[in-house]
Amino acid sequence: MVSSPAYSDVVCRYFKKKGAKNTAPLLEAAAKRASELSIKKALVATCSGRTAFEALKKFEPDVKIIAVTHVTGFLKPDDQELTIKNRRKLEQSGVTVLTCQHAFGGVGRAVRMKLGTYQVDEIMAYTLRTFGQGTKVAIETALMAADAGLVRTDEDVISVGGTGSGADTALVLQPSNSSRFFDLKIREIICKPRDF
Repeated sequence: MVSSPAYSDVVCRYFKKKGAKNTAPLLEAAAKRASELSIKKALVATCSGRTAFEALKKFEPDVKIIAVTHVTGFLKPDDQELTIKNRRKLEQSGVTVLTCQHAFGGVGRAVRMKLGTYQVDEIMAYTLRTFGQGTKVAIETALMAADAGLVRTDEDVISVGGTGSGADTALVLQPSNSSRFFDLKIREIICKPRDF
């Protein structure tokens, strides 16, 4: 890394394609950046728990992993993709598991599905997807974790998201509560897919 009083040159890893095949190299880069910046919390989007289990292997033991799941009922009513067995294994490994309403897909999604019209939260999600699905997910999980009180809004975190499964995007960001969305600050892009 090159530095001057006016700037720092920091490496950003651009994956050629989106998707789960990027998970291992992404987590390596994210863990390295967390260490360089002394960041002690990493948010990891996960449906099955697989990405969170991988994060446990890559991040230093003093980095708190927070696994953020799909909301129960995401695919079908009353269904939770993260099995009780994997949730328990993650929690026994020291991972905090957060399952709550998606910041960009709660009641607004119900309005769209019933009435066929988009609400502000989903318009914001589509806007963020211009940077890739993983960017939208990484920002959304930060809002959710801040709303749950699992991360502070005055400390930077690593936030990891993906496209479909696995992880392909990692950001350094300062979270905000959903009601103060515009206070959220993306400090750095660690990794993202170039083609999505």
